[in-house]
Amino acid sequence: MSEHTLTLRHPDRLFIGGEWVAPSTGRTIPVIASHDESTVYTVAEGVEADIERAVAAARTAFDEGPWPRLSHAERADWMRRIADAFEARSREFALTWTLESGVLFSAACERIGGAMARPFRIYADYAESFAWRERHRHISGMEAQLVREPVGTVAAIVPWNGPGPLMAQKCAPALIAGCTVVVKPSPEAPGAAYLFAEICEDIGLPAGVINVVMADRAASEALVRHPGIDKITFTGSTGAGRAIASASGERIARFTLELGGKSPAVVLDDYDLDAAAQTIAAGCSFLTGQVCHSLTRVIVHKERHDAMVAALAKAVGALKVGDPFDPASTVGPLATQRQREAVEGFIARAVEEGAQLAVGGTRPEGLDTGFYVTPTVFGNVRNDSTLGRQEVFGPVLAVIPAENEAHAIQLANDTIYGLNASVFTHDPEAFGRVAAQIRAGTVGHNASRTDATISFGGFKQSGLGREGGIEGLMSFIESKLIVLDRPYVD
Repeated sequence: MSEHTLTLRHPDRLFIGGEWVAPSTGRTIPVIASHDESTVYTVAEGVEADIERAVAAARTAFDEGPWPRLSHAERADWMRRIADAFEARSREFALTWTLESGVLFSAACERIGGAMARPFRIYADYAESFAWRERHRHISGMEAQLVREPVGTVAAIVPWNGPGPLMAQKCAPALIAGCTVVVKPSPEAPGAAYLFAEICEDIGLPAGVINVVMADRAASEALVRHPGIDKITFTGSTGAGRAIASASGERIARFTLELGGKSPAVVLDDYDLDAAAQTIAAGCSFLTGQVCHSLTRVIVHKERHDAMVAALAKAVGALKVGDPFDPASTVGPLATQRQREAVEGFIARAVEEGAQLAVGGTRPEGLDTGFYVTPTVFGNVRNDSTLGRQEVFGPVLAVIPAENEAHAIQLANDTIYGLNASVFTHDPEAFGRVAAQIRAGTVGHNASRTDATISFGGFKQSGLGREGGIEGLMSFIESKLIVLDRPYVD
């Protein structure tokens, strides 16, 4: 058995109501390794009947079970046990991330334990630090209490690019608030959700608090539309987000959407181009650019355009594409064959539309098996072109010339997205001036500086709501005003 083999205890089952249960049908989904196209494991595919069972279990756990009736401190104790287990099994989670999504194994091992445990520890601390109940003076002079209660049952729909960390970011605030959850992982990357279910079983988490159902499109839509689900938290494409928002709107269900991005890197005239190129090129390395907040539009003054393209071509060209388990590799594969074909389609369209191909654009030599693509840089990209407009979700950078600073800001904002941005300058005043005018959920100085422990989310069609921090917690809470029949006394 290979050292990179991962064994799930019950891949042929679904985790519903605290038990591993047989699915309603014998349908299965093979999970394909991104680096060698082998079958990692085969998991049970849930259908609408299984979604019905999972929602019923979450509903019973919320309406009748102990979880929402525990104190916040009691729920925090459970959450810290989950965090401990994430850290203890971090290598298994790292393996799933590399096998399914293509992230370098070294990067997965370095990040995964903390990325999954951290949200659970942070939100566990909110048991004491957050104002779950506040006293107020009612307009009548009577005593009032503002109480923050759980929103109810939650559908957590998790994507394939960062399934473990994103699942944790959704489940942790839901659990401390007192919600129960149905986790619906991506068909391409269900491993982290199965491992999470094993942890819930091992620690004896109350039945129905966490349920895991692997499902494809039809069953997923049934989950979104189910009247027993009070809130949907989704990370994925903007197109899928529109469909979820529409379905949720029909029944006024609560939802949080973390969607796509086409994030600009605005390089001002005082900043060294080689330094900027090294920082931006690193975005092609992590997860092979399959990151929603990756800086993919590089906006620079037209007189420095050619030099910026050359610097990026040098930095990106130095990246070594290869087996994600090989320590010498700096870029792994894309997650799926479908994603590689999509990226290659964007590259071909950019050439057709007249962009200048500076480096990459092909499949790497000698890597005929696996979903590899060479990191790519285009220059003279029009902001209204396909490459300038649409999210590639791969290691493809577009350099866009600007007339001046004002034009650079206009170009940065001329997009349906508004997730992330960065301004490269040594002048703090210039950074503040430009950052204030960019419409994005995060604006970093001289790097991409997103932080889901504080607040993460986007303007415009990059989503609705925020994840992380107090703002991320609030979307799992309903506020209730209780007014007593007695005068307010300080």
